Amino acid sequence: MEEKRALIDPEHPTISLARQCELVGLARSSYYYQPVPESEENLLLMRLLDEQYTRTPFYGIKKMTAWLGAQGYEVNHKRVARLLRQMGLMAIYPSPRYPYLLRGLSIDRVDQVWSTDITYIRLQRGFLYLVAIIDWFSRYVLAWRTSITLETAFCLEALDQAFAEAQPEIFNNDQGSQFTSMDFTGRLQAAGVRISWDGRGRALDNIFVERLWRSVKYEEVYLKDYQSVSDAERGLKAYFQFYNQDRLHQALDYQTPVQVYYRS
Repeated sequence: MEEKRALIDPEHPTISLARQCELVGLARSSYYYQPVPESEENLLLMRLLDEQYTRTPFYGIKKMTAWLGAQGYEVNHKRVARLLRQMGLMAIYPSPRYPYLLRGLSIDRVDQVWSTDITYIRLQRGFLYLVAIIDWFSRYVLAWRTSITLETAFCLEALDQAFAEAQPEIFNNDQGSQFTSMDFTGRLQAAGVRISWDGRGRALDNIFVERLWRSVKYEEVYLKDYQSVSDAERGLKAYFQFYNQDRLHQALDYQTPVQVYYRS
C-alpha cells in the first residue's frame, strides 16, 4: 500500500486525487488512513460496545455503561458516551424536519423505499466506518463506502453510486448528521425523493439496515479480524457480493437480493 501511496501526487494540476487512487488501485480511504490514536484499553472497550450494540441496538448510554460494569469494566458514563460518539453509534438529532413515513406502509415493490445507516468496523489496531444503502423490498445493497472519519463525503459517494442504478420513492435514515446535512438532503430533494427520518431513539425504525449490520458483523467482520483498511475493504467487497448474489433469504422465499431486485 505504501508503494501505491508514493505514486500519488495530491497537488497534481489535472488528475484528481480520487482518479489517481483509482488508477493505482488504491481505495481513497486507504490513502488518507492514519493509525487511530486510541489507547489499547479504549479499542477493547469499543470492540465490546460494538458487539453489544449489534445485539441490542436499543441500549442507551446508561445500559451500555451498566453492561460493561457487569463484564468487569468499571467505566463512567461520560467515557462510554464519548466512545459511542467516536464509533458513530449516537446520532445527532436536530429539530424534526421530516416525518417518519414508513409506519404502517406496505412495502410491495423495489425502489419504493431505500434506507441507509453508518456502522463501526473494527480493525486489529484501529477502526473505520461503513455506510450502506439498501432497498427494503429486495434487501439488495445498492451501494457501500468506507471512511476513517464521519464526514459526509463518503455518504454522498454512496448515494451517487446508488443513484447511478436507480432512484427510490422514499429515502429513510436515522437523522445522523451526515444524512441531515444540506448536501445530502439537497440531492434527495433535487431528485424528487421523499425524505423519511426515524423517530428519536427508535433504532428499529430502520430495521432492515439493522439486520444487514448484524449479518455483516456476524458473518464477516467478527470472523476476520481485519489487519488494515485495505484488508477490510477487500473483505467487505467480497461479502457484499456474496450477500447480494448468493445469500438466500427466508423472507424472500429463499431467493437472493439480486434475483428479487432485478426480476420484480
